[in-house]
Amino acid sequence: MSRIAYVNGRYLDMRDASVNIEDRGYQFADGVYEVCEVRGGKLVDMPRHLARLQRSLGELRIKEPMPLAALSVVMHEVVRRNRVNYGIVYLQVTRGVARRDHGFPAAPVKPAVVVTARSLDPAKGQANAAHGIKVITLPENRWPRVDIKSTALLPNVLAKQAAREAGAYEAWYVDRDGYVTEGSSSNAWIVTKEGRVVTRSADAGILAGVTRAVLMDAFEALQVRFEERPFTPAEAAGAAEAFVTASSQIVMPVVAIDGQPIGDGKPGALAKRLREQFHRFAVFS
Repeated sequence: MSRIAYVNGRYLDMRDASVNIEDRGYQFADGVYEVCEVRGGKLVDMPRHLARLQRSLGELRIKEPMPLAALSVVMHEVVRRNRVNYGIVYLQVTRGVARRDHGFPAAPVKPAVVVTARSLDPAKGQANAAHGIKVITLPENRWPRVDIKSTALLPNVLAKQAAREAGAYEAWYVDRDGYVTEGSSSNAWIVTKEGRVVTRSADAGILAGVTRAVLMDAFEALQVRFEERPFTPAEAAGAAEAFVTASSQIVMPVVAIDGQPIGDGKPGALAKRLREQFHRFAVFS
């Protein structure tokens, strides 16, 4: 079946979908994006994703391309047309098309919008979770405004590739003070030997992940002790468990960091429980 994309007001076959070569997203990565999980044909936690999109657009002074309710309709329609039952929907908004110049266009331009959706194999995610993933650490080398979900992801691309070449699944960035910030495409967590879940504050140095936020909201109901603070790779190495969170991965147990097993080298009990319980607290639409 051909895949369908929404591009600037039109639903098109992927083979026919295209954007202008002077789209500022293409030339400057002058845009933002969101990736939303699709489960049972429904979008997971879409209101949080759209709220974060709105914030990112505001930080970059990009106009909202349409009301959020209209964006929601488009995203649902792309999922429907692609018959995605389990997978992801991708939304990208750029500043628009203008003559190449680093500064903002002198005359107002219309923001450009692209939405795509694709199916994923749930068995693959479950297999990764059952075995756990490996992580490496790398020096933080991104721009300071990682709180904006920008399409400027080249450092993340290089980090992910470094992880793959090292036989790992993810890379965790470590800042100049020696603390873990986050993964190349995920938020980073550990579980102390006392059973307390720890992750870095979203006030600085990381993206405020939607899955992260839902999980934090669930801790009280699940009677999970939680602490929001930085941690070092050394503390992570001595932790009882570790895991990452992202919309496309939910909660994914980590079994090794820089080649050193975490705990007994198997997915931790708490990480598995959080993964199993996560969708109880998510919003479906």
